[in-house]
Amino acid sequence: METLPLVAQPTVDYRARLEQWAASYGAIRDEQSIWRLPDGRTLAEHLFGKPRPTYRILTWGCQMNERDSEILAGQLEEMGMVPTEALDEADLLLLNTCAVRETAEEKVFGTIGYLKAIKQKNPDMILGLCGCMAQEEATIRRIQRYYPHVDLVFGTHNLHELPRLIERVRREEGMVVDVWKSADAVVEHLPSRRADGVKAWVNIIYGCDKYCTFCIVPTTRGRERSRRPEDVIAEVEYLAAEGYKEVTLLGQNVNSYGKDLDVDFDFADLLARLDRVPGIRWLRYTTSHPRDFSDKLIRTIAESDKVTEHFHLPVQSGSNEVLRWMNRRYTREYYLRLIEKIREAVPDACITTDIIVGFPKETEEDFRQTLDLVRQVEFDNAFTFIYSPREGTPAARWPQLPREVKQERLERLMEVQYEINLRKNKRLVGRTVVVLIDGPSKKNPAVLSARTRTNKLVLVPGEASWAGRFARVEITRAQTFTLEGRLLELLPDDAAEIGRHGQFSPYGPPARVEA
Repeated sequence: METLPLVAQPTVDYRARLEQWAASYGAIRDEQSIWRLPDGRTLAEHLFGKPRPTYRILTWGCQMNERDSEILAGQLEEMGMVPTEALDEADLLLLNTCAVRETAEEKVFGTIGYLKAIKQKNPDMILGLCGCMAQEEATIRRIQRYYPHVDLVFGTHNLHELPRLIERVRREEGMVVDVWKSADAVVEHLPSRRADGVKAWVNIIYGCDKYCTFCIVPTTRGRERSRRPEDVIAEVEYLAAEGYKEVTLLGQNVNSYGKDLDVDFDFADLLARLDRVPGIRWLRYTTSHPRDFSDKLIRTIAESDKVTEHFHLPVQSGSNEVLRWMNRRYTREYYLRLIEKIREAVPDACITTDIIVGFPKETEEDFRQTLDLVRQVEFDNAFTFIYSPREGTPAARWPQLPREVKQERLERLMEVQYEINLRKNKRLVGRTVVVLIDGPSKKNPAVLSARTRTNKLVLVPGEASWAGRFARVEITRAQTFTLEGRLLELLPDDAAEIGRHGQFSPYGPPARVEA
């Protein structure tokens, strides 16, 4: 058996804490892992005063938020709650929120306003707001002043306290606000109701220490806290045993993994170890900070079989002056050299990025440097955003550019990037690719949605029963954001070509068509 270094990282065992709380009700866990009282009722039935109480979770934001919602759902189902799609039938409705951009926040407030009528018709329903917005003092003040129909507000650091928080709402009068400013320990053994049976998200690090001047994440998610290697490995091995085929490692900055641990075990070491987990075929990760993308990490990815060739590296700007004001801690030249090193080691790399336009102090020349960098790198895709001031960040206090200037620059940037997207996708027409099929697409159930190793979206006509299968596909058409293809063959899960070592490139040669 492999021996891993012992890590003195403070952790909290969720199972032990919940068991202690449940014992106050005399509850024990049944064979379905549901907590039941001596009279047979579940904890949820006791707290809500009705059989089989229901819940619904609405989620905004990144994969970290999606993963948090899975954990929230896992806690609720262990209490005996059941999911519902109908908002007006939910006994508990949670809004798991994102604070990165103003537009996302306004959507949440609009939703809270809409839910007032539902709350009036069902006053016993618990309406809760959680996630990153709850960590903002301005949000709490706004909720308390304008949205008194909200029953519960809690943040990112104490989502594992949800059962106790529900208990407080049922017992106390008025709105319950319980937001922790920080988390000193990592909580392990959290229950989960995963949204997918083939692909899974796994947290490896929480928080961020970079303090970019535009970003609210250090405020909403706290300082960096890495999970112990043995806990991450154990979770991935469990997922493999459960039949999962793809795992995405999550963190605000996965490249910082291990820096806060007292052993020499970094993100590259973690990838190398997880590359050996039987059953898992593809490993992804998000998000990376360019400053921490080491030569060791590039080498590890290039030598791995399961780590995919998709590199998402947010550049944010192509101007050194803007990067300095953003506190990104790298230069344009550093970033371009990093791209060169990645493509030297992984020639078939797919590189995507994030770019902010209209940042305070950005001049027309600064923006032109961004356009020049985009043309030079030729990203496979870029997620482009107009700068959105976030209260509590340094950049929000600086003079802002006019809205029309920001919009005009965004449109120019998108025009350049979209042309690159389409041109690069057209190169794949006639090629064969290996994909993992997600299932029927949202627009047409007769067409399946699938992803390549490089995370390109491929639409393939086929049967819903193919969901969760690997397949070899010929690309027949390219569009700006999607590829279209036809199925050549469904692959067994142990097919060598699914991994990097089993193929020269994730894009094989043009498919042979029999005469």
